[in-house]
Amino acid sequence: MPLLFDNVRQLVTAAGPARARRGRELQDLEVLTDAALVVQDGRIAAVGPREAICAAHPGADVVDCGGRVLMPGLVDSHTHSIFGQPRHEEQELRAAGVGYMEIARRGGGIHSSVRDLRARSEDQLYALALPRVRRLMAHGTTTLEVKSGYGLTLEDELKSLRVIRRLQDALPVRLVPTFLGAHEIPLEYRTAPRSREEYIALLVEEMLPRVSAERLADFADVFCEPGVYSADEARTILGAARTYGLQLKLHADELETAGAAELAAELGATSADHLAAVSEHGVKALAGAGTVATLLPGTMLFLGRPQQAPARALIEAGAAVALASDFNPGTSPTVNFPLVLTLAVSQLRMSVAEVILAATVNGAAAVGLAAETGQLSPGFAADLALFDIEDVRELPYWYGDHRCHATWARGKPAFQATRAIA
Repeated sequence: MPLLFDNVRQLVTAAGPARARRGRELQDLEVLTDAALVVQDGRIAAVGPREAICAAHPGADVVDCGGRVLMPGLVDSHTHSIFGQPRHEEQELRAAGVGYMEIARRGGGIHSSVRDLRARSEDQLYALALPRVRRLMAHGTTTLEVKSGYGLTLEDELKSLRVIRRLQDALPVRLVPTFLGAHEIPLEYRTAPRSREEYIALLVEEMLPRVSAERLADFADVFCEPGVYSADEARTILGAARTYGLQLKLHADELETAGAAELAAELGATSADHLAAVSEHGVKALAGAGTVATLLPGTMLFLGRPQQAPARALIEAGAAVALASDFNPGTSPTVNFPLVLTLAVSQLRMSVAEVILAATVNGAAAVGLAAETGQLSPGFAADLALFDIEDVRELPYWYGDHRCHATWARGKPAFQATRAIA
């Protein structure tokens, strides 16, 4: 039975090419009034003027949208949702002037999460991750990339990826799994007799083959940053990942310029993420490549750093820009994706049209799904979010508020608010 979404104040379709939007295309956000939408078999069947749509589908089940804004479900293309305990103590250390890399050198940061995750069972990690992903869903997200990366041993990385698979089986939202065994060099490979070269060999010769053989990930990612993985090391790891059939992502130029954006463009990576320290050459490289520049303003805000990614320079150069939450226990512990849109307007100087397209169409492109989700056009997956607002410009305006009323993922209910917003 088709579903007819009626009584919509604004229907934000984001309709257009089934690819990442660039430059002036990011201003072309289609917003319809007096419109309706029909879902059939998990896909968008029709979008258009309300009177014509209702007349053409007299037997459809009606979803009364209550005069709210209906839009594509948000696509959060960068998260680290599989972890154990939070790392709240690090926030105070940073406030006292201890830097990110110094915390890592002291055994904190990622290493703290690694120790914790290794001590937990798969069932424990699943029990912790499930409500977190549901909280992400409750803010309007219907497609979610989830990385491993807090295990850094073969079995602990596989354990994390199996948790993602279990989450996908349990939840209606679409999860995109990414293998991030190259999140850090484990502490045990930093002193003799072991070496970082041995760990990289482990990644290439044992981890990647197992991840591929068990079909546990769609992407491979590397944290390419001075003090973590060099560009040459990242090239070696990602080259091996490609031979095992994985698509490529890169943590690129987050804190210092490392040539990672240029590497992502050279390798044809699907996305290069962070980019707060990207060089002018890196901006040009991304503008000339198919790689999506995924910006994570919540991270730099939480780290207390004044320098955000140069969104305007990237957009004006012609790069495809996406937004994501970077949800993780140490540097961006937020499940509120609309808050990231607020930061993109206020801190990155993006327009509302740009941030909506960056969080839907371009987010989908950043996980290789621009032909599947991110817009409300016939044939696309019925991934929808209904917000308690009257104008789409209110979504980044009510910063930090919970305005998501309901979501549907592939036509199935994924979230329903328990109370109305007055």
